[in-house]
Amino acid sequence: MRSQRIGTGAALAAGTLAATALAFAPSAVAVAPTTATITANCGVFGGGAATLTATQSGKAATITLKSTAVTAPIAVGKDSIRSTLTLVKASGGTTVFSGTKNPAIPAGGGVTVGPLDGTVASGDRLEAFGGSLRMVVFGITITCTATGPQSPGPFVFD
Repeated sequence: MRSQRIGTGAALAAGTLAATALAFAPSAVAVAPTTATITANCGVFGGGAATLTATQSGKAATITLKSTAVTAPIAVGKDSIRSTLTLVKASGGTTVFSGTKNPAIPAGGGVTVGPLDGTVASGDRLEAFGGSLRMVVFGITITCTATGPQSPGPFVFD
């Protein structure tokens, strides 16, 4: 009888532990694709290939943009670029990602901004083409636009 109580107690403890682990496990929310490429036109500031990387945690999402083709004409300090990335929703309207996160960028170095923060809904399909990236550096506004759809396709949020 005693071994039966120990066995039952162990089973209950294991079940409780498993339920607790499941309750505290991160949610399996994902965005696909996680990376997309665009060709950006930034007017007199240049242009070329850029990579967008997206992450999602529930309704919170971030996007980081990196480009070696779009370069900084002068050295830029860490977290000194005020960026606003506007993506177009397939269902109509736009979603904005913004922030002041960037690494220090040397003169002539490729531009990286982000992660920029935004809010998404399940099923949102977001595309850079038709939207824009606005960066304010030392009071100068630089606006970049995608010259065509992103590849391999829009970001689809879970």
